[in-house]
Amino acid sequence: ICESGNCPNMGECWGAGTATFMILGNVCTRSCGFCAVATGRPEELDPFEPLRVAKSVKLMKVKHCVITSVDRDELEDGGSIAWVQTVKAIRKLCPDTTMETLIPDFKGVRKNIQRIIDVAPEIVSHNIETVRRLTKQVRIQAQFDRSLEVLRILKEGGMKTKSGIMLGLGESVEEVIETMDELRGVGVDVLTIGQYLQPTPKHLAVVEFVKPEVFNELKEIGLGKGFRFVESGPLVRSSYHAEKHLF
Repeated sequence: ICESGNCPNMGECWGAGTATFMILGNVCTRSCGFCAVATGRPEELDPFEPLRVAKSVKLMKVKHCVITSVDRDELEDGGSIAWVQTVKAIRKLCPDTTMETLIPDFKGVRKNIQRIIDVAPEIVSHNIETVRRLTKQVRIQAQFDRSLEVLRILKEGGMKTKSGIMLGLGESVEEVIETMDELRGVGVDVLTIGQYLQPTPKHLAVVEFVKPEVFNELKEIGLGKGFRFVESGPLVRSSYHAEKHLF
């Protein structure tokens, strides 16, 4: 996903021994307006994918591994069983590698979220992506409150939690601060804030390129609200400095 997502921080992360892998295929059942991943009818899950990912982590000598996935809303388990198999495969082949799981919302189904809790990765992420007002426009099949509920369930299950938001989609600074408050309200520990960049002309247009000083101010505000870590800057992405967010 580092390559297919055109991440600007790929070299820095790989140099630090961190890499992000996308599982459950490369076709998503959702069509978020910001995302470059293809939308459509996904193929059947590959039963050998968990082992292949684990072998890649070992081959690349990854110290801290971030796992993310497309949404698989057509599956009863939302792909959560394959998530568990992947985490277990990495643990078996790479016992010294720490892990962050950047999960979808699994449509808010508790038993699917519980499967992630049960394999206890070092930290679990679920991105809120934007402010409440813009959620329907930016994440048409998602729900702001459902994402908060996912994060709340994770925290109640004893997980260290993380979320991220993009700027430049038409939100106000006040709305970003309100979103921080809602994330802290469900116990989120780590926050990432980055600039939205339009992947193709078919995706949502950038409304504003936010000034670096605004990102700096939001970082200080976030830390003041109790987040343990806040990564805030134009090129910050969900997995940026992920290896530093273990505590």
